[in-house]
Amino acid sequence: MNEKLKSTLKYLVYILILSLAISAIFGAFVEQNIGNVAMIKVDGIIMSQGTSTFGTQVSTSEDIVKFIEEADKNEAIKAIIVEINSPGGTPVASAEIADALKAVNKTKVAWIREVGASGAYWVASSTDVIVAHPLSITGSIGVLGSYLEFSGLMQDYNVSYERFVYGKYKDLGTPYKKLSEDEKSLLQSKIDKIGEYFIAEVAKNRNMTVEKVKELATGEFYLGEEAKNLGLIDELGGKEKAYEIVKQKTNITSVEPVVYEKKQTFLDAIASLVSEHGFFVGKGISSSLTQQKFEVTS
Repeated sequence: MNEKLKSTLKYLVYILILSLAISAIFGAFVEQNIGNVAMIKVDGIIMSQGTSTFGTQVSTSEDIVKFIEEADKNEAIKAIIVEINSPGGTPVASAEIADALKAVNKTKVAWIREVGASGAYWVASSTDVIVAHPLSITGSIGVLGSYLEFSGLMQDYNVSYERFVYGKYKDLGTPYKKLSEDEKSLLQSKIDKIGEYFIAEVAKNRNMTVEKVKELATGEFYLGEEAKNLGLIDELGGKEKAYEIVKQKTNITSVEPVVYEKKQTFLDAIASLVSEHGFFVGKGISSSLTQQKFEVTS
C-alpha cells in the first residue's frame, strides 16, 4: 500500500471518529414531530442506566422518565401510549417509570406487544388501561436475585479464598465461598421486602387487594387472555385497540402519534461494554422466551 493511500485512509478514519464523537456530545435525542399522542417505547431490560449490548436491548428509566415529562409538558399531546416489549428489570428503574406515569394528568395506555412481565408489568399497571395481545406474556410478578458460586471449582483446583472484612456481611454474595444459612436468610429477607413492595404497588395501581395480587405473585407468567380473566389487563388487542381507547377517552377524532426515542451514540456503544449488577424484578422464564440472556448478580 503506497503512502498516499495510507494517508487517505488515516484521514477518513479521523473524520469518522470525529463525527461519532460530535454525535455523542450533541446529538442525543431525536427531534419530535407534531402530533397529539405520545408513543413511548419500553423495550428490553429496564435499568436506571445502561445501553444495548450485543443484541440485548436496554431501556433506561432516565430516558423514559424524560420522555414522559416532555410529553406531559407538551399541550398538544392529549395522551400517552407506552409500547411495552420487556421481560422486566431492576426494581428502582421500574418504580421510577411507574411513578412518572402516575404523576401525569393525561390519558395513559399501556400496549403490551409480546412481553410485559415483572418490572415491565409494574410499569404497565401504572397506566389507566392495559391492552395486550391474547398470546402476549404478562404478569410474572416476583423478584429474582442470583449469582454464580465458584467455591467447589476453586477447591478442585486447590485455590483458596482468604477473607479479610470489616463487617460480618461485607462479602455477602461473593462467588468464592458458599453462603451460610444465616446469609441465605438475610438475602431472602431483602428479596421478600422488594417483592412485598412490588405487590403493594400493583394492588394499588390495579385497584386489587394485596391478598389477590399475592395469589397471582408466584412468578408465573400469564398469556394475555389469561391475564384479562385474572384482572391483570383490561383489553385484548394491539395498536389499533390502544388507539381506539385513546380516542374514546380524549374525544380526539384521529390519533397522530409522536414517537419519543433516543439515538444510539458512539459513547453509548462504548458504555455498553460495562456490566450491570443488582436485583431484578423478574427475568426468569419471560426473559428466556425473548432470548434476553445475561447473568443477574447480587
